[in-house]
Amino acid sequence: MAGDVSFDVVSDFDRQELVNALDQARREIATRYDFKGATADIELGKDTLLIRADSEHRAGAIRDMVESKAVRRGLSLKVFDWGKVEGAGGNTVRQDVSLRRGLPDDLAKRITRLIRDEFPKVKSQIQGDAVRVSGKSRDELQKVIARLREEGEAYPVALQFENYR
Repeated sequence: MAGDVSFDVVSDFDRQELVNALDQARREIATRYDFKGATADIELGKDTLLIRADSEHRAGAIRDMVESKAVRRGLSLKVFDWGKVEGAGGNTVRQDVSLRRGLPDDLAKRITRLIRDEFPKVKSQIQGDAVRVSGKSRDELQKVIARLREEGEAYPVALQFENYR
């Protein structure tokens, strides 16, 4: 076993699963009795989601539907950055939702500092919006993954571990 082993720490989501969750939510809106004849719409952009409804209550119900469908499809709720519900004219309200993707710089620095302090045999480096972790031993890398999963609940984004080689 010559050479280093490594993995990447990233924050990403499966866009197709998000599309499927939104389709399920749209179908539920179309069939629910309390939404009959009401204005209710979900629009997916590149990195945003737009919810339109005719009341704050219905916008909240749509949010609950989107969250429940996303969790059922295996998406973390940390993907969504919910904006405020604001009036949109014509007796409708809208809510903009940002979709989080990539590790913010300050979080990447915190992760590399944690790895450097607790695991001296492992190297970590920031590569764009991911952190590459490498070392000689697979066991050490497994310990790093376990430690980051423990810490992961405190982070504002969902962490995934990719390219384990």
